[in-house]
Amino acid sequence: MLLEDSVKKEPTMERHFQKELEGLKTSLIKMGSVVEESIKLSTHAFLTGDMELAQRVIDSDNRINSLELEIDNAIIDLLALQQPVARDLRFIIAAQKINNDLERLGDHAVNIAESAVTMKKLPYIEILDEIPTMADVSQKMLKDALDGFILLDAALARSVLISDDQIDEMNRQVTKDVIELLKPNPQLIECGLELIRVSRNLERVADLTTNIAEEVIFQTQARVVKHHAEEKTDPPLLEDKRSR
Repeated sequence: MLLEDSVKKEPTMERHFQKELEGLKTSLIKMGSVVEESIKLSTHAFLTGDMELAQRVIDSDNRINSLELEIDNAIIDLLALQQPVARDLRFIIAAQKINNDLERLGDHAVNIAESAVTMKKLPYIEILDEIPTMADVSQKMLKDALDGFILLDAALARSVLISDDQIDEMNRQVTKDVIELLKPNPQLIECGLELIRVSRNLERVADLTTNIAEEVIFQTQARVVKHHAEEKTDPPLLEDKRSR
């Protein structure tokens, strides 16, 4: 009788564990949606001077922080009580890192919104062409990274990694352009610094989005691609042995 009871309990516990994993994924998707919207609204506020949108982004930061804490607590409970292994453990580890990256993305959205507020008080300066392009590319990267997480699509996640270099180059170009702009117009230095600040925040958005994409690849393929680790762990030594 005791054996029968234990057999009945095991499937029940497994179903409960899978339900908790699904709940964790749902929470992350919800947080990702909030963060994605914050990035979109903050960049739009900066490009259009819409102070109402900027304030909405700043006000939403508390919600993102609360979601991060809720997800952190859920992860701690899963690790402490369920002792997951293999694919489930990879998912939980990836979820923990993605949760942290999403919270930091929310911070950068607030930074961009604050720059929008500051720029409204400064003399007019034309926004460099690279900044709206950076906004579009970084938002597309974030969408693809989150979709990759939802769909467990490693190929979509890998496409995000390619776009990061494009953002880095545009960020460098913004700094160069601002320096050239300020040489004959030193009175615009505060405006120029805000342009650089927004560009750097968008560059960080791309970096953190790349981190999320890397975690999707880790979760789905058990491959580490950070810092080109994938290239280092591929087996060139096997080829060396065959050539001897």
